[in-house]
Amino acid sequence: MTALLALCVITTGCASGLPRDSQGTLDRVTGGVLRVGISEHPPFATVGADGQVGGEEAELVREYAASIDAEIDWMPGPESALAEAMKAGELDVVIGGFTEDSPFTGDMAFTRPYTTLERPDGSTAKVVMGVRPGENALMVDLELFLARTTGEI
Repeated sequence: MTALLALCVITTGCASGLPRDSQGTLDRVTGGVLRVGISEHPPFATVGADGQVGGEEAELVREYAASIDAEIDWMPGPESALAEAMKAGELDVVIGGFTEDSPFTGDMAFTRPYTTLERPDGSTAKVVMGVRPGENALMVDLELFLARTTGEI
C-alpha cells in the first residue's frame, strides 16, 4: 500500500512538471552521457581486470541508459571514492550493492529499494542506487524504470 501511494505521488508530480533537477541532470544525460560510478560488489556489480563492467546492477543501468538514449561513462572505484566524486558532482549515478543503511547518505541520495541481498550473517538488506542530492527528476525517472523492470508496477 505504501509503495502504491508513493508511485501515485510520483506520477502525479511528473504530470505537473515536478520533480525537477537542481542541476538539470536528467535533461543533460538524456541523449547524452550518464556518468556512473561502480563499486565492485558481485553479483550486483563487477569490474574485470580489463575494465569490463558487469553484474545485475550494471545491466539495469545499461537498460536504463538505453531507455533515455544515453551512453555510459563508467568510473570504477571504492565506495568512499565514489561518494566523494558524487559529492563533487562528477557522477550522476552510483551502483555497487549499496543498501539503504549505507553510511554515504550525506554524499548522495538513494533510490527506493528495488531488491534485497542476503548478508553473510543471514540477514537481508534492501539494495538501492545513489544519485546526486537534489536531482529529483533523475531519481524519479530511475525509480520508475526500476519499478517497471522489477515488476513492481
